[in-house]
Amino acid sequence: MQLTIQNLSKTYSNGVRALDNVSLTIPTGMYGLLGQNGAGKSTLMRTLATLQDADSGTAMLGDALGSGQVLDVLNQKEAVRRTLGYLPQEFGVYPRVSASELLDHFAMLKGVVNGKERGQLVEALLHRVNLWDMRKKAVSSYSGGMKQRFGIAQALIGEPQLIIVDEPTAGLDPGERNRFYNLLSEIGENVIVILSTHIVQDVMELCNNMAIIHQGRVLFSGTPQQAVNGLSGKVWAKSIPKADLPTYQQTHTVISSKLVGGKPQIHVLSDVAPEGFKAVQPDLEDVFFSEIQAGIER
Repeated sequence: MQLTIQNLSKTYSNGVRALDNVSLTIPTGMYGLLGQNGAGKSTLMRTLATLQDADSGTAMLGDALGSGQVLDVLNQKEAVRRTLGYLPQEFGVYPRVSASELLDHFAMLKGVVNGKERGQLVEALLHRVNLWDMRKKAVSSYSGGMKQRFGIAQALIGEPQLIIVDEPTAGLDPGERNRFYNLLSEIGENVIVILSTHIVQDVMELCNNMAIIHQGRVLFSGTPQQAVNGLSGKVWAKSIPKADLPTYQQTHTVISSKLVGGKPQIHVLSDVAPEGFKAVQPDLEDVFFSEIQAGIER
C-alpha cells in the first residue's frame, strides 16, 4: 500500500497559502509529518481525510506494485472513507456515554450492522487499546492519554489501510506518551499511519520515513537517518552568557538555543569549526530547526 501525493495546493479565502505544491510518497508503516503550528500539517491531514477540498493536485491511495485497486483520494471520498481511520487533534464525545456504548455507536456508523459481530469488535478493540477494564466509564471522564487510546480504537474500526493521527501526543504525560508510542508502533506494522506532529521526539521514536513541512512547503522528505546524516560534521555547540545570545545570532547561524545548567547552550551550523565551539553529533531536532531556518530565508 502506498499514498502518492503530487502538487497538492490549498489557499484559503483570507489569502493564506496553506499547501504549496506538496508532493510526497508515503509507504506502509509509520510516516512522520513534522512542522510547527500553522505549517500546513492539519490542512494536509484534513484534505487526505476527505474533510476539505484542495485547489489543485492529486492524492492516490493504492497498491505500491500497481496490482490492486487505486483510489483517487480527492474524488472518491466515500470509497476512501471506508478504508480510512482518522484521529483528529481534538474530538468531542457525549458527556455521559460509556466507552463501550460510544464505540458500538461508531461501529454502527461504519457499517457494522450485525449486533453480535459489533459486540465482538468493540470488545477486541477495547482490549487492544487497554481500556476494557474502563469500558463502562464515560469517555468524557478519561484522562488525556485514555481519550487518545479510545480515539485510536475508533480509528481502527473497519480495518483501515490508511490511518491519520493529528498531534496525538500533545499534552500527554511521559507514561501515557510511551503507551501511545507502543500502540502506534504496533498498528503501523501493516498499514499506512501518518503521524502529524510538532514534537520531534514523536518522529524520532516512531517513524521510518518523514517529511518536514513549513509554510505549506515540503522542506525535506526521506528517512530520519538521512536527515541527520546530512548535517554530519556541521553542528557545533557552546555554552554562552544569556546576554551574549543576540551577538551570536548576528555573527553565527544559530539553529537552536536551550538552557543547560541555567546557561544557554547554542547549536550553530557551519562547515568549519567556529572558534570556541565543540563538535556535536546532530540529531533530528537540529535538522528540524536548520530546515525551518533555511525555509524562512528562501
